[in-house]
Amino acid sequence: MDADITTNDYDGDSSASTIILERSPATSPPAASPPARASTSSSASPPARASIPAPPVPDQDSSDKASGSVDLFDSQKTQARHYRTLQEMYKSKRPNKAAVAHLMNLEFESRRRFITSEVLKEQDKPTKILEVYPCFRELDHVMDELQRIIQPKNSRYILEVKDRWGNFLLKVQFYGVMKKAMKPPETLNGVEHATAVFTALPLIFPSNTVPPRKLGTSREALFHILTTSEDPETFLRQRSLSCPVVLVSEENCMIAVGSTPLTTFQKEQFDEELLYLMTYYYAMHLTYPKCISTLLSVFQTEILKDVIHERDTTQSYKKAIGEWKAFIEGCFCSVPVVSGWAHLYAQRRLWNLTSG
Repeated sequence: MDADITTNDYDGDSSASTIILERSPATSPPAASPPARASTSSSASPPARASIPAPPVPDQDSSDKASGSVDLFDSQKTQARHYRTLQEMYKSKRPNKAAVAHLMNLEFESRRRFITSEVLKEQDKPTKILEVYPCFRELDHVMDELQRIIQPKNSRYILEVKDRWGNFLLKVQFYGVMKKAMKPPETLNGVEHATAVFTALPLIFPSNTVPPRKLGTSREALFHILTTSEDPETFLRQRSLSCPVVLVSEENCMIAVGSTPLTTFQKEQFDEELLYLMTYYYAMHLTYPKCISTLLSVFQTEILKDVIHERDTTQSYKKAIGEWKAFIEGCFCSVPVVSGWAHLYAQRRLWNLTSG
């Protein structure tokens, strides 16, 4: 890890140890047709809700008009109108996904104003947002939101992100072995292998702040493997960070933010867990914990291809991204990659390069 790592005895919530997530300017996607659907779907559908409260529309007085809040007022009225339609859709146990996506396209600008405004406190965001947008419990809808935020006009964006993520996973394993952050894997598949890679990632792309003492290791900011005696709800209530996390059980994986469970997915999809977490960081406008801010910033620029604000280009990020790109140019310029995984020949060649 970096030599400038500082000790942090902070044991509370992540609000005192986070970095603001900056995004490229959001553009409203065209309402004529919904974006391409993500291929990943949740194994648990959101519960039917008899009544879902719409965000409040404040009374507008002369002082509001004078302060320039007319646009926000109009945005909230539009949001409330669209939301009444969404509320009706979710009275059904199986809302029409295409219809929901189309409505989310229409309501994009007012929704982002609501989510990114100061009305919502960081710790309240998951609950409040899910009350208004229950569709965010479904991975395909929340990944659609990621596309709307970053590349609204690119219908293949999610597919391209998944391709980049697959290629990144291949290369980062060799990089991790070279940096002695992990051992050469015996297989390139399986939950056990993905666990080893995700455990190493915060060490491969280290931040200059250690995790809160109660958290333990940095990997706990990304995922936690539940023991047979651990209850998920109790664990989430006692967790020292409120950032998105994946809980891995014997049956499946659960995504949660703070103490709020969001959705579940099959363990076979665990190799995409970091992609799912980043999707929720964006959709809910959450902040990066400092202990994994470098890793998430690398993911933001290299996988999502989103710009990073100048103030967030820390020395740790600059060092990590510089070393990573130098490794890629030196080791992978002539290595063929197929669907995110190298040929057996390339595997053997690179293990020799990184282990030597």
